[in-house]
Amino acid sequence: MGIKMRSVLIIGLGRFGQHLCKNMVDMKNEVMVVDVKEDNVEAMMPIVTNAQIGDCTNVEVLKSIGVNNFDICFVCIGTNFQSSLEITSLLKENGAKYVVSKATRDIQAKFLLRNGADEVIYPDRDIAEKAAIRYSSSHVFDYIELNDEYSIYEIPVAEEWVGRSIKEVNFRAKYKVSILGIKRGENTKLLPMAEHEFDEKEHLMVVGRIEDVDRLLKRFDNDKNKKNRR
Repeated sequence: MGIKMRSVLIIGLGRFGQHLCKNMVDMKNEVMVVDVKEDNVEAMMPIVTNAQIGDCTNVEVLKSIGVNNFDICFVCIGTNFQSSLEITSLLKENGAKYVVSKATRDIQAKFLLRNGADEVIYPDRDIAEKAAIRYSSSHVFDYIELNDEYSIYEIPVAEEWVGRSIKEVNFRAKYKVSILGIKRGENTKLLPMAEHEFDEKEHLMVVGRIEDVDRLLKRFDNDKNKKNRR
């Protein structure tokens, strides 16, 4: 069974709004976009289901869109928080099922949630956190935060594991981290068998508590330091 297509409304077509739009379309969702700037709307018109130039702080504009027909409504306005707040509130008042609003600060998130947002996202902060984690360690190729406790990391294969199987290394019991997949180039093999033998050209997609993965990553640093002292 494939991913169910959803109907999505995106209000605000700055950089984040446009990227969100393109990704939603790539994932086969039905997307409508609205922005006050004609150039922004025209840029997205070739790929979206529907597009409209309009000011969504005007309740009549929202009513004409029929916001209750969308599975998700995104408010992606980043430069005018007052407008973002008003639109979030108006969406809920006019029957929007689920509203996701963009914020840049915690105080904005509090107001957005009080005014009807079902969820608040911090794209700039999230990207900054991901970049900090990825580039703080030479052993992290990618990183996805699941919640405050658990994350997914893409890490290399340690020299001591090469040629040994997952079972031989006793990976889960030894490191308290689970292997979700084995990545080799552009190919990823999910949920590998216990008999899989590690290869130095592979990357591991591991999931676990952040503190346990950090402990595992420190082993790479310790091994590197030992090599440098030889």
